[in-house]
Amino acid sequence: MRAGLVGSGIGPSLTPELHEREGHAQEIDYRYERFDTSSGRWKGASLSEILDHAEKRSFAGLNITHPFKVHTCQLVDRLEGAAAHIKTVNTVLFRDGCRIGHSTDYSGFREAMRNSSLPLRSQRIVQFGAGGAGAATALALIDEKVLALQLVDTDKERAECLVAQLKEARPDADTSAVTPEDVDFQRYRGVVNATPVGMYSYPGLPFDLSSFSPTAWVADIVYRPLETDLVCAAHQLGRQVLDGGAMALNQAVHAFRLLTDCRPDTSRMGSVFASLLADQDLEAEA
Repeated sequence: MRAGLVGSGIGPSLTPELHEREGHAQEIDYRYERFDTSSGRWKGASLSEILDHAEKRSFAGLNITHPFKVHTCQLVDRLEGAAAHIKTVNTVLFRDGCRIGHSTDYSGFREAMRNSSLPLRSQRIVQFGAGGAGAATALALIDEKVLALQLVDTDKERAECLVAQLKEARPDADTSAVTPEDVDFQRYRGVVNATPVGMYSYPGLPFDLSSFSPTAWVADIVYRPLETDLVCAAHQLGRQVLDGGAMALNQAVHAFRLLTDCRPDTSRMGSVFASLLADQDLEAEA
């Protein structure tokens, strides 16, 4: 069985080894490949080329990451679940000549939030970032019955387009879009970072956490590093925090199940994920 990850700059991704180790543990002949469009053999290749290549070679499917999550919707035959509402895909299955798009970003983040102790229901939440991952996390927050969700993006038009999609999918949802300059920080019970700010390649803080209410919790979807500047700042201020590890693990667990049709051992994958993260953090510090 073969699967893979498509994206730009995915050399450090933990996904291939995480999938292959779980496959080995289940005695599945499972090979998981990288299709990095920023370097190597696939530099400059189009998403369409890669999908065609994988499908012709009988891959079970592909995971999709930046910058292709939105474009993927135009290259599949059917969208299922949350992907049909937010028009963003991070997992493509090849089944009987049909390409099926899913969003395990949505299911992974929703499960991470549901398993956390963060208060969500009937709370006002603000999310920074309205891109592919942000669309998934926004719908997950709405489906967890937050009272209101405000989306903040440097590109207000992108945020407004996402608001329109969310309202079409969930007509009763109270959601709106603002620019960073117009955020009323004291209104919110929780804040989500769905931007890439905090990653090794985009260090820094996506917003000034001290501007928020002292009771506001923080969730970050960045997991490399796990201890982002935002997560560290939130801990220092004594806030409730959910780092990006839970979403990353859960979406990988869900993707493994979709791609292989086998039930993964979440605990085992969690242990492998933690080990891989620790090793990568040590390499980054060296």
